[in-house]
Amino acid sequence: MTDWRPEAAPAQLINHAARLFALLHDSRLRALGITAGQIPVLGTLSDGSALTQKELATRSSGGQPAMAELLARMQRDGLIQRTPHPHDRRSSLVALTDRALSLLPEARTVLSQGHADALTGFDEDEIQHLAALLTRLIANLEQAVASAGDSRTDSTPTEQSDSD
Repeated sequence: MTDWRPEAAPAQLINHAARLFALLHDSRLRALGITAGQIPVLGTLSDGSALTQKELATRSSGGQPAMAELLARMQRDGLIQRTPHPHDRRSSLVALTDRALSLLPEARTVLSQGHADALTGFDEDEIQHLAALLTRLIANLEQAVASAGDSRTDSTPTEQSDSD
C-alpha cells in the first residue's frame, strides 16, 4: 500500500503556488490600489475594449455572482465604468477608466517582478518545460470539467502572463 501524502500531490503543490502568487501580488499591488483578483479583468479590458459582465465572467472562468461583486468593488474604486449596452437594455458594458489604464504599466512591472522572483534559479529550458506541463495539465482539467458538465471551462485569461 502506498502512503497517501496529499502535501506532495501535484494538485496541492499547484494550489499552494497559486495562493502564494496571489499573496505576493496582492501585497505588492496594494500600493497601486488594485488586487491580484482584479488582474484578469484589467488584463482582458487593457486593450480598451468594453465587455458585458457575463463575457468577463466567462473569460475569467468565474461565476456571475463573483464577477458582479468584483466589478462592484472595481467601480467603487474608480477602476471600471459601466455604460448602457447599445443592443441590450438589460446589460451594461464594462470598460476600464483612465485611472485603471494609467496603473497598468506599473502593475505589469509588479507582476513581472513576482514571476522573476518565483522563477529564481530556473533556467529557460526549465521555465518552458514547466509552462508546457502546466498548459497540458490545464487542457486535461478543462476536458474533465467539460465532461463533468460544468460550463466554466474557458479558464485561459486573455492576459495570462499578467494574471499570475
